[in-house]
Amino acid sequence: MMPLSKRLVAEFIGTLWLVLGGCGSAVLAAAFPNLGIGFHGVALAFGLTVLTMAYAIGHVSGCHLNPAVSVGLWAGKRFPGSDLLPYIIAQVLGAIAGAFVIYLIATGKAGFDVVQSGFAANGYEAHSPGGYSLLAALVCEIAMTYMFLIVILGATHGRAPVGFAGIAIGLALTLIHLISIPVTNTSVNPARSTGPALFVGGWALSQLWLFWVAPIIGALLAGWTHVWLSEEIPSTRAPIVGEPELIPAKQR
Repeated sequence: MMPLSKRLVAEFIGTLWLVLGGCGSAVLAAAFPNLGIGFHGVALAFGLTVLTMAYAIGHVSGCHLNPAVSVGLWAGKRFPGSDLLPYIIAQVLGAIAGAFVIYLIATGKAGFDVVQSGFAANGYEAHSPGGYSLLAALVCEIAMTYMFLIVILGATHGRAPVGFAGIAIGLALTLIHLISIPVTNTSVNPARSTGPALFVGGWALSQLWLFWVAPIIGALLAGWTHVWLSEEIPSTRAPIVGEPELIPAKQR
């Protein structure tokens, strides 16, 4: 198994890329006059960040990039609890660094206002893109994170097709964004939510709790579901992309 220090650096870099690519596309490119990429482009950008990092760092850290993913993998008995807090810290720091890079770029344009732009922060009610309620946002984030972890846990199982996990996971995240950007701006990732919220402050920080609580609940439910679904399915083949660090050596 790769040393923890190297795995944490990989998680930092990967989560930085997720925020820079995903949130950066929302802040810098989504509404660009006449050529903006819109919701579809932002959704694809988030999916591409995970897809590219799955193959770039999956063999190092497992490419979690998300505290909810780490928690879900732990609940699914695919990740050691002793590494959970260090992974989450590295992911949050990476997300903050990614948001800082976006800030440096975005403020290079005269008249840019972080608060007024929203800076890709997640929100509900008045700060939901579609004006959705707190309850709607809570249900949406739990459901989307649940399905995301079901895909991740299934795609990285030892009996899944070899080498395609990154594609399935990236496409799942794209689909999740296509569904839920109008509701919450799509989190399913507490680190991704924390980075932009720190720069927006105010309402974004006051609503940040939901984007920690809901994804963690969804991830736990998915992890427990996966254990129940897979308890009689043996894992009999070689690891695939992202799997080496998801399953402790003693279980392989």
